[in-house]
Amino acid sequence: MARFLSEDKLKGFEKYKYNSVDTSVLSNYVMHPFWNWCVQFCPVWVAPNLLTFTGFLLTVLNFFVFSYYDYGFHAMTAENVSNDYIPSYVWAVSGVNLFVAYTLDGIDGKQARRTGTSGPLGELFDHGLDSYSAVLIPTFLYSIFGRDEVSTLRFLFLIWNIFFNFYLTHWEKYNTGVMFLPWGYDFTMIGSCILLLVTSVFGPKAWHVTLPGGITPGVIFEFVLYFSAMLTSQTVILWNIYKSYRDGTGKMRPFSEAVRPLVPLIIFFVLSSVWAIYSPTDIINRAPRIFYILTGTIFSNINCRLIVSQMSDTRCEVFNWLLVPYAGVVLLVLGAAPGAAAELLLLAALALLCSLAHIYYGTKVVQEMCQHFNIECFHIKPKIK
Repeated sequence: MARFLSEDKLKGFEKYKYNSVDTSVLSNYVMHPFWNWCVQFCPVWVAPNLLTFTGFLLTVLNFFVFSYYDYGFHAMTAENVSNDYIPSYVWAVSGVNLFVAYTLDGIDGKQARRTGTSGPLGELFDHGLDSYSAVLIPTFLYSIFGRDEVSTLRFLFLIWNIFFNFYLTHWEKYNTGVMFLPWGYDFTMIGSCILLLVTSVFGPKAWHVTLPGGITPGVIFEFVLYFSAMLTSQTVILWNIYKSYRDGTGKMRPFSEAVRPLVPLIIFFVLSSVWAIYSPTDIINRAPRIFYILTGTIFSNINCRLIVSQMSDTRCEVFNWLLVPYAGVVLLVLGAAPGAAAELLLLAALALLCSLAHIYYGTKVVQEMCQHFNIECFHIKPKIK
């Protein structure tokens, strides 16, 4: 049976040592002390990956709850804004769920060190699930503003902005050997929790007012995401990579090898943008949720493969096979214009196919890691005395 982890990748994982730099004031002076306190209450028999997976499932739950109440992001449109389509308790519960998920993501590594189970699988598992949450969390937050405030196409590019920031952090580590933890992550997570809780108290209508100058909170939300990404993430990443070459502290890969991981992401971004903009039946407006989840699934697969290469110190793949059916559908839709029902069916079928393929990939990688290191993903094996 074909394996996803070659021998050189597995040997690379054996040599792997986690190396990170965290200069965030919020992280170091607020969140880490809080997580150190929280982890004391976690039983020592609880596997760190179980904490990670539980937090991820809470974000999945939030996604499905909002899919039920606001599938097409119409709850906040002009004709529905006063009808309270989304109950106040949903905003509150989702805010609590997100904070618990964020906390579990913060203590899983501490639990691993506490139980003596630290290893490359934990980091791979953690970051792999985070790459999927990169689409789940923004998508349920979109219901706060809805398509009247931020169009479905503009929101797609906001999601891509998040994808690029997440991916570039791992690309940075691929070239420098160091994970420079971005400041924006902690502020964004805490800000999102507060946003959901405030919405539960005052209602989403509080965010649908016209501010001085004719701008709205939705536009400010959009601007802050783009500006903070450029200021605290993208420019810092480029500087850190430049500095690693200048000082000779990084992997010192030639330019073609250094930028190799960007190729599949750029190809995917172009295909995704072309389909969304030039769809003959305006698919991004008719089925935005499916379009977003499909985009996030393929992104997660591309990102997970980069994480594997980065952690095992092996050459990154230059092409992702999920892009083959994706490109085929895009060409078919744009070339043959199959009609509204057919395009929607193709989108749904592609989303299902890619989701199954990605889940299979993730499951097999975890199984191969567990087999190689003789460990279990969700269970701490008792030490042999």
